[in-house]
Amino acid sequence: MDHAPMPGAEDLAEPLRSRWSPSVFDADHVLPDADVVRLLHAARWAPSAGNSQPWRFVVAVRGSAAHAAFVPHLSRGNARWVPAASVVLVAGCEVVDVKDPDYARYDLGQAAAHVTLQARAMGLHAHQLAGFDKDGAAAALGVPDHVRLMSAIAIGVRGDPALVPERDREREQRVRERLPLAEIVRWDRA
Repeated sequence: MDHAPMPGAEDLAEPLRSRWSPSVFDADHVLPDADVVRLLHAARWAPSAGNSQPWRFVVAVRGSAAHAAFVPHLSRGNARWVPAASVVLVAGCEVVDVKDPDYARYDLGQAAAHVTLQARAMGLHAHQLAGFDKDGAAAALGVPDHVRLMSAIAIGVRGDPALVPERDREREQRVRERLPLAEIVRWDRA
């Protein structure tokens, strides 16, 4: 059973309408390598300033050495649910020899959004997170100094909320909310 669409998202196209960030993943689900490659291609084709393509990803498939190296660096809250995801894409961007590091970070955000929407289009769920020791994870994963880790994307299929502690189950069931447009948009019409 998937989560109900976000109120106010009914007019959006799929996969935007049904996108959400679960914190309960099926720890038995295995994502085929071909599907991971498809997700990475979605990032690859994201727009970027001057076609610089500054995004970089470390693929941490559950059970792999990269996954084992990454998991100890998760924040306490994220350590409860991230390890069950089928794969974690640890995301960073080039910070050396780029015209503008702000655009590099913006471009990484676009690439991550593309991954998230591609995952949903494939019947998967993705949950972006930033709660981890970025320097420790970079060292453990062998990320070069010219790449700055920024976030990670846990991807998989939804697990059974009945199998997690009550506080996690409650978080999984809460109503999704966003600020009204009036609070985030200035639109002076003639």
